[in-house]
Parts: sequence; C-alpha cells; structure tokens
Amino acid sequence: MKNILIPTGYMSSGSSAITNIVSEFDGYFADYGTHEYVFLHCPNGLFDLEDKLLVGNNAIRSDEAMHSFHNTMKMLYNKKYWWVGHYNETFGKDFLKYTEEFMESITTLKTTQYWYYQENTNFRMAIRLTWNRILKLVTMNKVKGKKPLLYPEMWLAIPTAEEFYDASKVYLDKLFHMIGNDKRALILDQFLLPFNLHRYENYFNDHIKVVVVERDPRDVFLLNKYVHIASGESVPYPTDVVHFCKYYKRMRESEKLFDNPNILRINFESLVYDYDASIQKIMNLLELDASAHVRKFESFNPDISINNTQVFTNRVEYEAEVKVIEQELSEYLFDFPYEREANQKVTF
Repeated sequence: MKNILIPTGYMSSGSSAITNIVSEFDGYFADYGTHEYVFLHCPNGLFDLEDKLLVGNNAIRSDEAMHSFHNTMKMLYNKKYWWVGHYNETFGKDFLKYTEEFMESITTLKTTQYWYYQENTNFRMAIRLTWNRILKLVTMNKVKGKKPLLYPEMWLAIPTAEEFYDASKVYLDKLFHMIGNDKRALILDQFLLPFNLHRYENYFNDHIKVVVVERDPRDVFLLNKYVHIASGESVPYPTDVVHFCKYYKRMRESEKLFDNPNILRINFESLVYDYDASIQKIMNLLELDASAHVRKFESFNPDISINNTQVFTNRVEYEAEVKVIEQELSEYLFDFPYEREANQKVTF
C-alpha cells in the first residue's frame, strides 16, 4: 500500500491547508478535495461499534450496535443530498458489500427471536397492532396477526478485541484498495479526529500518516462568529465568548493525547509564518523530496493565508472578547513572531 495522509484538526483550525499543500506534491491525490470522510468517527460509525461491542456488551447492546452501524453506513452510501455521504461515488459501488462482509465476520449469531428494543413502536407498527386486535376480535381469537417489530432479525456480535480489530483492518484494507491505494498515495480529509488518535495502532499500519492542525482560539472564535456563521454556515461553537472558552477547554481536555512517529502536530500559523520549516516537517513525515513539490504555492500561498491570521487585531470592538479568550485559554494561544498589520477587507 502507498501512503494515506489524513489531515485533521479541531473544527475551523485550518486542516484543509494540509490537503492543499500536499496536493501540490507529485504523487499525492485528493480525488474529492476537502470532502470529509466520517464513517469511522460519526455517530454509529465504526468507533461507536467498537465501544459498544468491546465494553459492557450483551445481546441487546450488540444487536442495536450492529443495526445502527449498518443503517448509518447505508445512509452514507445512499443519501444523495447528505454532504458527508456519496460513498457510492467517493468509495465505490462495493462499499456496502465490504461493510456487510465485515459485519458477517464478527457476527456470532443471527436469530428471529426478539427483545424489547425491537418492540419499540412507531406509527407503522401501531397500525399493524391495531389491525391485529381487529383480527383477533373478528376471528374470536382464532387468528393472531404477526407481531410488528422494528426489524425481523437480531444480530448478535460478541467478538474479542483481537477479532474485532483484525476484522476491521481487513475491512479498511478492502476500502483502501477500492479507492486505488495500492497504486497511489491518497489524502483523506478528516478520516480521523484528534480525539480518536489513541485508537490509531488498533486499526492502522505505518502507511497511514496523520497531520493534526491547531489554531489560535482567538481567530477560531472570531472567524466562526463573524465570518462563517454570518455568511450562513453552521458551526457548532458557542458565540458567547465565555461559553466558547468553557466549551473549547473541555473539548481539548477530553482528548487522550497519543504520540506516534506517524502523527505530526502543527499550527496553522506555523504554515504561514514559518513556511519552509513546516513544509520540511511534512516532507519528513511523508518521506518526500523537495523535487516532488512541483506545484508550489498553487493551492496554498502563505502570503495570502496570512490574512486569515491575527484576525483579533482587525477591529477594536473585538478587544473585550479577545481579552476573555487570552485569560481563559492562554495555553492554546500561538506565539506570533510579529504583529501583522490589520487588513479587514481581505479577511472579511
């Protein structure tokens, strides 16, 4: 397998800059640009399946986990207008086939027996229950309708950790092969999140490379509140600065820090203010030579991106909010080498 690069970050931290930079190198491909690949870490994704099957598992827990995972993978595959989906295109027509092969490999038992989770009624089931009652009355209890269930079959999966991870690696290798990783190096944006990196060694080999991008929270807050949200984008960050600081700190503290030579942490600001050294770190991680940087500055130009740094100096009305962030999140601030002259028109 060739390398797979995974750019990731803490939401609006600028990790797409890594996709842009590495796309400038000969031999790396980002077929769908900065499309975010979420099926590992999304709700009811592969990591949720891991947690449910390996911690406190039982019959009903595993059944719910397997059906929820399968339904989510089907939605990511089939839903035409779900922007994180389109897996029938971004992965290929065999995505669901390989998903179901993986599920089958960790399944202990399938049975038509049921339990309370399947009996949780919805509108369709309520109609069926009403019909069953009518049928019983009309036939004087001689005919009983079939009990309506959310789904007809329980899927029980109680794998060991070794069995689960081995099956997951086979599954992921099939998906990587399907998108051509046996022939070319790929960029899969947001395939992992910083909060999932502690799982790295259970799923991946050394050909998976991760770059985690951090960004000064002063700019994160201001860009989200006054640029992204104002332009109609939905960003799940608080717009009240006190709530933002509490949320941001809790988010960062929840991360299980994990070190591995295949994981590089870098600041977005370093890509701008210390471009050459940052590029060298990326080349070292990916074992690239400078001669492969054949499209330099075509996708990422630090002279342009500098306008998206030190946004907190742009307007005096930001000063009160900036001061709160500087007090509450001092450990996450970037030490800028110099103060950039504010340029409101370019940033906004």
